[in-house]
Amino acid sequence: MSHIVWRPGDQNTRPTLLDGEVYRPNVLEVIEKTIDELSPALREVSQDILKHPELKFEERYAHDVYTAFVEKQGFVVQRHYLLETAWVATFSHGQGGPVLGVNSEMDALPGIGHACGHNLIGIAGVAIACAAKAAMEKIGISGKVILLGTPGEEGGYGKVRLWEKGAYEEMNVCLMCHPAPGPPHSVCLGSSLAVVRLQVDYTGHTAHAGLSPWEGQNALDAAVLAYTSIGLLRQQTRPTHRIHGIFGGPDWAPNIIPDKATMHWYVRAPTTKEALGTLERVKGCFEAAASATGCTVKVTVGSIGNELVQNPVLDAELVDVVCKKYGMIDREWGITGASTDFGNISYLVPGLHPCFSIPTVLGGGNHTPAFTEAASTEAAHEACLDVSKALAAVGVRVLTDEEFLSQIKLVFEEEKKARGG
Repeated sequence: MSHIVWRPGDQNTRPTLLDGEVYRPNVLEVIEKTIDELSPALREVSQDILKHPELKFEERYAHDVYTAFVEKQGFVVQRHYLLETAWVATFSHGQGGPVLGVNSEMDALPGIGHACGHNLIGIAGVAIACAAKAAMEKIGISGKVILLGTPGEEGGYGKVRLWEKGAYEEMNVCLMCHPAPGPPHSVCLGSSLAVVRLQVDYTGHTAHAGLSPWEGQNALDAAVLAYTSIGLLRQQTRPTHRIHGIFGGPDWAPNIIPDKATMHWYVRAPTTKEALGTLERVKGCFEAAASATGCTVKVTVGSIGNELVQNPVLDAELVDVVCKKYGMIDREWGITGASTDFGNISYLVPGLHPCFSIPTVLGGGNHTPAFTEAASTEAAHEACLDVSKALAAVGVRVLTDEEFLSQIKLVFEEEKKARGG
């Protein structure tokens, strides 16, 4: 499908929409009416969450706000579901039918609050689920909606923990969305980067830094040398790859040769396979630094985050709905240079994770204080609800079109096989 093109200077105008009806326009009519009516209440929830930022796995206030809200909307709610601050809200209608999964994120960032817009992600999940529920009731659609409140996205791999405990096993597909800076009235369907997290521990030997430094093996020197080596390695890595880290140590003092240093590194690349390949080159830097300084090194590979896989069938349907009703599609901005634990979920179940653009200042992208402010605006709220309507339309098609769901599953299994999964 051809995409609508945005040009600089179009900030205050909506792009021209494609002609033609979406799949089952009567369904979209119910979806739009439901979300429009809920808009003031959803805005209130979003602002409430924004004013009460909580770090990963500490989202107790958000847990209580969301569960109370969706319970009032007629969902069956399980609080503290599998993880302390996770929750699940379900709705079933008719006999049997597919299962639509939706995610709502909740956590904030240290010091800068909801600078990734999780207040918007949270209400988007609620909006999608409520709209799907309304369509199922009004039109008589059989199936089930599972709205999952997922804690700990910011470095905690909350969705992976929930997957391991069985939270996703019923879902035929899973949907969510994410705000980011981008062209106005646009939705991005790009991927994200795979990421490997590392902890590197150097151990040396202390000595008096002035009296007898030759007696020491300097763990700080090892960390500095590794950091410098990786800086040089970046010149020979692909421009799409990212290697970034920090280091520190306990009880450091300028008159003591440090015997301990710890580094934390992320290695990112467009695919998991590429990230693991670059990881081997990075390990060489750690080992060479240990050898040069006489220290020992322990490299611990932590969590591995897969790149985001947009299911092509779900992708095409969202493109159709967005371009006919709400704006335009882009594939270049969004979270293409970041990582998300939904990438792991998209390896395991057919998924769709578009980004939606919200207005922010130059240099005020995700993980900045300016983005926290942007996530509070009325314009961001409206953009959030537009993409929620489009995703709800995609979700209801999953529930009503057997051939559509069969194609989703077929393509998913083909891609999984091609990855060696």
